[in-house]
Amino acid sequence: MAEERRRSPNEPASPGAAPGEGPGADPGGGLGSDPGGGLGSDPGQGPAAAPGEGLRSDPGQGPAAASGEGSGQGPAAAPGEGLRSDPGHGPATASGEDPGQGPAAAPGEDSGQGPAAAPGQGGAEEPYASLLDLPLSSDLNRIGEQLHALARAQRTLQELLQAVVNITGELELPAVLRRIVRTAMDLVGARYGAMGVLDQEGRLLEEFIPLGLTAHELADLEGVELPRGRGLLGHLIHHPEPLRVKDISRHPESAGFPPGHPPMRSLLGVAISVRGRIYGNLYLSERKDGQPFDRHDEGVIRALAGTAGVAIENARLYQQVQHSSEQFQRLLLPRLPDLRPFAAGAAYRPASAPAAVGGDWYDAMLLPGGACAAVIGDVVGHDLRAAADMSQIRNMLRALYYDPGAAPSTSLSRLDRIMNAALDEAPVATALLARLEPADGTWRLRWSSAGHPPPLVLLPDGRVRYLDVEPGLPLGVAPDLPRPDHCRPLPVDSTVVLFTDGLVEVPGQPLDRGLDALAVTASRLVGLAPEDLCRALVAHRPGNGHDDKAVIALRTPPLTSYGSS
Repeated sequence: MAEERRRSPNEPASPGAAPGEGPGADPGGGLGSDPGGGLGSDPGQGPAAAPGEGLRSDPGQGPAAASGEGSGQGPAAAPGEGLRSDPGHGPATASGEDPGQGPAAAPGEDSGQGPAAAPGQGGAEEPYASLLDLPLSSDLNRIGEQLHALARAQRTLQELLQAVVNITGELELPAVLRRIVRTAMDLVGARYGAMGVLDQEGRLLEEFIPLGLTAHELADLEGVELPRGRGLLGHLIHHPEPLRVKDISRHPESAGFPPGHPPMRSLLGVAISVRGRIYGNLYLSERKDGQPFDRHDEGVIRALAGTAGVAIENARLYQQVQHSSEQFQRLLLPRLPDLRPFAAGAAYRPASAPAAVGGDWYDAMLLPGGACAAVIGDVVGHDLRAAADMSQIRNMLRALYYDPGAAPSTSLSRLDRIMNAALDEAPVATALLARLEPADGTWRLRWSSAGHPPPLVLLPDGRVRYLDVEPGLPLGVAPDLPRPDHCRPLPVDSTVVLFTDGLVEVPGQPLDRGLDALAVTASRLVGLAPEDLCRALVAHRPGNGHDDKAVIALRTPPLTSYGSS
């Protein structure tokens, strides 16, 4: 090694020494630097020797810097200095190292100065933790299954919420029951579904509503009695816990299927309770994907069953209220007296909304001299007040039109004035008073309208026509204004039909469209008796069902027992 020499304090540093570094070594010199220089120097010091000072490293080795050297510190020696390391070993100690310094750091030793060695420098290889920690394929499969189950649950929840809206939107009980079955089938992908309604004792099925059967399957079951609740259906009746069966034929309580019944293998049954009492059972069979019903399907149908019980109870309450309203309305309406020789009929149907009793009414009476009077009316409103006003107006008008000498317009004008004087708050109402009178070997229809739809006449030859005239003002608007009378001859066997606007009015549509629809329906029913005709017209419901309806029909008899007036 070259002889070392010391430098005076004022002598400049030799080339290659880093700024701030202590006295360096001459080029080509060994590692005999002053204390504090060389390997293991403090952070911030430059290298112990200038580049090109004869370090040696074997091929494939990184720089001969000591493992564990501090971050920010330059290498202990530049490439080519006299360090030597064998393959597979850590860096060798510097030859000529100052006493007391010891090795810079053992391989992998923690000197507090950072990693033991940088990648590729001959130290221990850095573990690829991010790769080793990746989940195994089995873990990925499990995560995928969980995500799939979560997505299915979210989708089912949305479908279930929509199902609740659909079911609770119905009010008619038959429609509610069918909607429940159809919704359950859609939620779990079942091909068949049915609702079994229990009898009062809760022992047998009183009603069975099947869905999903094709026309061919229904034809094969023609003449087969509907299930009464035996076999597995009976098991659910007597044990109202959810029933899930993979193979119906292997269940010990299976009773088999009747001839012509489509093959069914799987079954999911859930009881539906209403106010703590089992109302019926919901049955589902055959998932469309061929799989048996699972726990997820059972949970969904159990949730639906709770909503179904509420919907059924609402429909039953609505049915009771509607029945009570209809009974109340019918008590206010008169029962048609014996009007022979005239054939007569009448019908009434309340509005579809619960408790919506209305002000529609009809009446008829035989008058002296062989005439017959009929009236149809409608008090504005759909509540108990309208029904009460209707009852008073009907009774007052009946007393007025019994006078055969008074024209129909006179009777209506008198009624209008009495209403204004006798009632605290005179309601607005429409009415039409008609009178059939024998005259000169034919019949004569005389009538007056207070804002009411025109009479519909069915002629014996099958023609149907409205008697369109000026309707006049409704009752309760201007009592002192005069009202017009109208007259039209009619042949024997003509039918005069009087009706309220609930039979023809549809919100958002012209009234003429409803009138035309009613005329077309009536033209198909010309041959019916007046009673059957009225029932058919009300049942056909050209209107939208949100208003009550009343209709009365009179048919002119032969004139053999009548003289000319």
